[in-house]
Amino acid sequence: MAARDSIRRTERALVEQFGEADRPISLVSAPGRVNLIGGHTDYNEGVVLPMAIDHRAFLAARPRDDDEIRAHSLNFEETVSFPLGAIEPSPETRWANYVKGVAAKLRERGHDVGGADVVVDGQVPMGAGLSSSAALEVAVGEGLAATSDLDLGDDLVTACWEAENDFVGVGCGVMDQYTSVHGQLDSALFLDCRTESHEVIPVDGDEVTVIATNTNVQHELVDSAYNDRVDSCARGVEILDDHLDGEVTALADVSVDDFEAHAEELPETVRKRVRHVVTENDRVRDAADALREGDLDRVGDLLDQSHASLRDDYEVSCDELDAVADIGADHEAVFGSRMTGAGFGGCVISLVRPDAVDDVTALIEHEYEERTNIEPDSYVCNPDGGVRRHDTR
Repeated sequence: MAARDSIRRTERALVEQFGEADRPISLVSAPGRVNLIGGHTDYNEGVVLPMAIDHRAFLAARPRDDDEIRAHSLNFEETVSFPLGAIEPSPETRWANYVKGVAAKLRERGHDVGGADVVVDGQVPMGAGLSSSAALEVAVGEGLAATSDLDLGDDLVTACWEAENDFVGVGCGVMDQYTSVHGQLDSALFLDCRTESHEVIPVDGDEVTVIATNTNVQHELVDSAYNDRVDSCARGVEILDDHLDGEVTALADVSVDDFEAHAEELPETVRKRVRHVVTENDRVRDAADALREGDLDRVGDLLDQSHASLRDDYEVSCDELDAVADIGADHEAVFGSRMTGAGFGGCVISLVRPDAVDDVTALIEHEYEERTNIEPDSYVCNPDGGVRRHDTR
């Protein structure tokens, strides 16, 4: 569905759900994202290379004259209402917790958010590793800012990140929300997760397209494995800090030379986790340089190296993810592939020549189903701009 049609759909749905009213309607959309490279570096205060994509969440919002928010999801065909003075999570309507969480965190940060009627239409595929939750959060935050005549600045990023971590209870780095706010058309962001600053890196859509292949599996150990790896990284920081004169507060402070000089001081599992993170930070920097120079073969090689490191050192891949990456490597129009997201299922992204998108997609879908007996989903992802308000004309 075209963006203009999606915007109008949410506007019509707002009136259908909540009736006519003599108040202005604000229309907002926010993108999902793919992270080209930088797996599990974000929560280690490292660097990543995400881009906002042309799969977006759409929202229509209208102010009320009380402190109640009524929100309707077109995806789930559900409506919730809650007072701004007493916001509590709901286990029954998980999608609504993203709306509640953003409203709660904006108010906690001192923004005078008022009541509103809201309709959301998430068109970022859910469960595909394309950050549908951040797109929803950012659209909600910008929509509430519009109805309450607020200028949130970078508090929009922070409030949405806090909503996901503290209110919804899903631990993540700031990359997803940051990219949904700051994404640029035809570009990726070279993002420093420590300083929350970025450089815009152009992406030539005539030379490369991203295909995201959802394996449609998610193995149960993902949550516990994620926590184990966070703990291993923290242990690595403790040990290396002792050997590097108290200069290590996160693995972003550790160079490859530092790691190699003290690798034997680390327990084997911790050593592997740390090696992935410190080498991945270097790969992200190299990929940003290669993208600036238009060297897509080099970018692809770095994606392949990233996948191997995530598979062998961080150990967050699985047979299904490896299968997609391997299939892509057999096609001459694929520059490189890697798993993206937390791991143990989810998505693989492949950098592909635009003229071969259909051929590559057909190959991956056919071969993957042959190997696994699972039908995948494929999404073509082009770089798009960040959150924006749309006119009502």
